[in-house]
Amino acid sequence: MTDEQYMKMALALARRGSPWACPNPLVGAVIVKNGRVIGKGYHRCCGENHAEINAIESATEPVRGSTVYITLEPCSHHGRTPPCVERLVKEKPARVVIGTIDPNPVVSGRGLAMLKRHGIETRAGVLEDQCRDLNEVFFKYIRSRIPFVTLKFAQSIDGKIATSTGHSRWISSEPSRVFAHRLRSLHDAILVGSGTIVKDDPELTCRLVKGRDPLRVVVDSDLKIAPGARVLQDQARAQTLVFTTSGHDRKKRALLAERGIEVRVAGRKQVDLAAVLEELGRREISSLLVEGGAAVLTSFIRARLADRLIVISAPKIFGKGTDAIGELGVRTVDQAVPVSIRTVSHKNGDIIVDARFINESTMNPL
Repeated sequence: MTDEQYMKMALALARRGSPWACPNPLVGAVIVKNGRVIGKGYHRCCGENHAEINAIESATEPVRGSTVYITLEPCSHHGRTPPCVERLVKEKPARVVIGTIDPNPVVSGRGLAMLKRHGIETRAGVLEDQCRDLNEVFFKYIRSRIPFVTLKFAQSIDGKIATSTGHSRWISSEPSRVFAHRLRSLHDAILVGSGTIVKDDPELTCRLVKGRDPLRVVVDSDLKIAPGARVLQDQARAQTLVFTTSGHDRKKRALLAERGIEVRVAGRKQVDLAAVLEELGRREISSLLVEGGAAVLTSFIRARLADRLIVISAPKIFGKGTDAIGELGVRTVDQAVPVSIRTVSHKNGDIIVDARFINESTMNPL
């Protein structure tokens, strides 16, 4: 087998760590000796052994003289666990093959350099694009210290998220809703605006699938949220964090505090979404799923704060209704917000488009 084939095995292992490894990267490792796989592992959970260590400890014979395949450069610093590169040096493999360099400034290139200094042959960049895509969340978070933001919504095929009366349950099929709940379970936090809470009263949990419930985040400039809202219930299962403005109702905030709901101020007249992302980043929230409503989705796009877009289009036509995306100030076609479509799939008649925003550093907010 080739280096690329073994790296594919390591990538498949790495995916098993989602979402429990966050905010750490997803990493897989495979150890090969004399043409046989003698050990393999992945990073199972933040704070636990990294992939390389799990692979070494699973090895059926000494690692000395083997080739170790790792999707991400081994760490060279002390964090929640000791440096993996030191263990690799101790085990003396003949060769280490890496998918991509770690973008973390305290690691970047240092792990590779240490291996070389100890006479271990190295190769980097094997299936690099796939290894980078696997950790797009980690790469964004480690460089910017704010979450990777995914916008997700279901719409009619003519682009409406509600009918002219505001009715929206259910636009997408049940399989698509299960997909949406699985998507929630893969994110550290989920965010909606107060309008969605008032209109739909969602729980924002992953009740349709097995998996962890994300932190529930509500953007509510005036603290309109009712104390009985479902998103405020069952804090033992999933916590809720509310962002408001400096002019909020103090009595309402005190009432929420009595129920164990944390309220943070982020902005004066309206909630500053950039400040929200900074606060979430400080809490080690590396991925955020934004589910609406239209005003919140539009605000993220206008501020160029979104990284990924998932649109579920149902085979229904509403005609007049609520647009999924509001005013962006686009007057000519060349001013349109660019996206790159990664995949198009189908679920029970629904079309699911998974795309990435093309957010160049030189582009200003709309």
